Amino acid sequence: MTAKKPQITTAGADPRLAGGRLTIDLDALAANWLFLAKKSKPAETSAVVKADAYGLGIVHVVPALWQAGCRTFFVALAEEGLRVKAVAPDARVLVLNGFFAEAFETYGQSDLIPVLGSIHELDLWKSLNARRKDKLPFALHVDTGMNRLGLSLTEALAFAADMRDQKPVLLMTHLATADEQAHALNLKQIESFQKLRGAFAGIESSIANSPGIFHARIGEYELSRPGVAMYGGEPLSSAANPMRRVVTLEARVVQIRTGLKGETVGYGATTTLERDTRIAVCSAGYADGYLRSASGSGVPLRAAVPNGGVGFVAGSKVPIIGRVTMDLTSFDITDLPVDTVSPGDFIELFGHNIALDDAARAAGTIGYELLTSLGNRYHRRYLKSESN
Repeated sequence: MTAKKPQITTAGADPRLAGGRLTIDLDALAANWLFLAKKSKPAETSAVVKADAYGLGIVHVVPALWQAGCRTFFVALAEEGLRVKAVAPDARVLVLNGFFAEAFETYGQSDLIPVLGSIHELDLWKSLNARRKDKLPFALHVDTGMNRLGLSLTEALAFAADMRDQKPVLLMTHLATADEQAHALNLKQIESFQKLRGAFAGIESSIANSPGIFHARIGEYELSRPGVAMYGGEPLSSAANPMRRVVTLEARVVQIRTGLKGETVGYGATTTLERDTRIAVCSAGYADGYLRSASGSGVPLRAAVPNGGVGFVAGSKVPIIGRVTMDLTSFDITDLPVDTVSPGDFIELFGHNIALDDAARAAGTIGYELLTSLGNRYHRRYLKSESN
């Protein structure tokens, strides 16, 4: 049986004018979500689509996940929640980053659910909700070891003893070290959350982020919340990545030039050429989310991590040479056969041949930051199989 060609939806910059392109495989995204949903059973699986779906676009990502079966979505901000509702009106959408009084009317009109994480927010929500006949739902975030958002364990237990008309629809916490499965804090947080679940009996609970889904006790909770793993990022720091690649980033070659032995390259003259060197200068830089810390030289990170980022072109990996600048990045293509790379060609920055997280490590960061930093100057291609 011949495989159907994927449909291609485009967005962003005109491909004739753009300096780079992003290819987002929505089939791989959906497959990753289904894999995580199967692993999460018997828990329901939601999807974290904050930061514009990790930089890939809520308007494209949410419909693909909805079609795959996802019905609950998490965002950071109410504004993001409205964008989810615009493309998935029947979705349950929870807003993570706190609650402010001036947003209450929006929650009432849009069916968004705030995740409340302090006594102040609970009191504020209760006072505003008291004016309504139909009380609006809320979720409760409890801090079990992250020391970020959330009620303390003591505050949450006291609240549970006197819930009355303020019963949350969801109880949640966030794991701080789930990507390190052996870390002692995981067990401590799970045990604390178990105490909470007893006090909040009958209320849906959620603890597992992407790496948390791979923890043996995930099945004890009713809702998992995958984020980066859906988008192809590594869920665990100590195991091979089981997720399918979703995003490929490529930059166009602007110019091929030759630098002579003894000359320097780029800002700061941080690289002195040890041989005559063919250089491919590409139209992507830190203004496009390709981080300056990935530079081949001249950045503090190189003292700790000797090798900078690499690109992939003409069947080979090629190193960044000099500093990544605002709009341009240079690669050493000397070891490639002459005339195999030309202006207008594309060099892969991460994707099929360079893993997202490998590119991130070369820049001293994580895949999350690379994805959410992607700029708006790329031409974007969204690939999806034809509907049956």
